[in-house]
Amino acid sequence: MRDVVRPLVATFATALGQKAVMHSIIVTVRLKGGSRGSGECPTSFVLPHENARNIRGMIESERPGLIGRPASDHAGIASRLRKTYPLFPMTVSGIETALWRAWLNASGKDEWEWFGGASDTVESDITVPVTRDEAFIARWVGRAGGKGFRIFKIKVNGKREDDAWLIDRVTSTLRDAGTEFTMRLDGNQAFSVKSCLALCEYVKRKGYPVELFEQPLKKDDHEGLKELAGRAPLPIILDETVFSRHDMETVISERSGHGVNIKIAKSGITESLAIIGLAKRHGMKLMAGCMIETMTGLSAGIQMATGTAAFDYIDLDSIHYLHHKKRYGRIGIDGAHF
Repeated sequence: MRDVVRPLVATFATALGQKAVMHSIIVTVRLKGGSRGSGECPTSFVLPHENARNIRGMIESERPGLIGRPASDHAGIASRLRKTYPLFPMTVSGIETALWRAWLNASGKDEWEWFGGASDTVESDITVPVTRDEAFIARWVGRAGGKGFRIFKIKVNGKREDDAWLIDRVTSTLRDAGTEFTMRLDGNQAFSVKSCLALCEYVKRKGYPVELFEQPLKKDDHEGLKELAGRAPLPIILDETVFSRHDMETVISERSGHGVNIKIAKSGITESLAIIGLAKRHGMKLMAGCMIETMTGLSAGIQMATGTAAFDYIDLDSIHYLHHKKRYGRIGIDGAHF
């Protein structure tokens, strides 16, 4: 277990807060035969209790009970830990990913092939944080467009004037550069039904190419989400509302969204696959997402996205908030493409 603390190349700001430094805990599992696997336990505004100190404490508490357990039972171990530690979903996900990787390595299995080996490339969006800094927008968005990014996920905060200003500036920057682009909006739970519909109408009236609105309402506002899903002119994609298959079943039964953002960092391997299956069976859209994490964690999401080829939207951009290499093992980074 080790801490990873890295400065971000740009301040990451959402409706929930902002950070200039990322902090994760990397957990490594070693099997009796020598095989190893690593997973990442990130920290996030969404789960303030799951900070680095508490993550380390939880892992230390569980370490003795994990010794001698078969890594092939990563799903069962993760299920027990999720019940024991409901406030630590990202820590459990990091542990499961480490167990899963150690088991795959011991079995001579490849991650991408285990997920299905369906595609060898994906194109990610890139996030534009909440800001009022026009010079930053010109620099960040212009740089991303120059690197081949065509999809921009804009963090909005529920304040109509700020949100309209930011969307306008991103649009004008890209249009002035002659870049063909699509936008996505991410509310991080900052909106009401009324304010979300108002912003949807604004971008529609302006003719902006916005293809979805992610998590506009509070994660547990099921009535509001149901109303919004029935009225919004844009698909409503849920993130913080869905951490588990049980959450997904609730969304399906209540018809409270049009799709879901699946992150291995929050749901782990087994629950992520279960959520994919449920969403697919009910005709819902799928987004592959991430937290602010290094390639230790992000690579699992990339393998899932390419291996399954199940996703309609790819939001695997955390590495672009860090100083990074062009290649990590078999994964290469070419602008917006993995």
